Amino acid sequence: MSSEHISDHLRQRVKDRANGLCEYCQSPDKYSIASFHCDHIMPKKESGKTEFANLAFACPSCNTHKYTKTVAPDPQTREKVPLFNPRSQNWKEHFQWSNDFILILGKTSIGRATVKALNMNKDKHIESRKLLKNAGKHPPT
Repeated sequence: MSSEHISDHLRQRVKDRANGLCEYCQSPDKYSIASFHCDHIMPKKESGKTEFANLAFACPSCNTHKYTKTVAPDPQTREKVPLFNPRSQNWKEHFQWSNDFILILGKTSIGRATVKALNMNKDKHIESRKLLKNAGKHPPT
């Protein structure tokens, strides 16, 4: 597969695997006005390939903040750690919802670093989660 183009078929497979949710912040694609992206978990500039195993379904915000990052400092320890990899790691092991289901909290150094690096609790995410919660559409199941 070419590293330059993601076919419609491959994009749909990535979206289906993610159940239409951003694999980082769990935002649902179906309620977004902006198109979600296929993020290269291992960036192309680091020889990451455009193939199913290296792609994650990502909202525009997470994808933009991640860009080509693969590591970030844990805000608690300041040690650089790898960012969350949705292909090899389980979301619930590294993240949890706050009691009101509005904020994403990092449970591990990887989770904390990813929440901070991808700005997963920015104001627009919070407002969207509140609206979706009030409509009975959040948290995702």
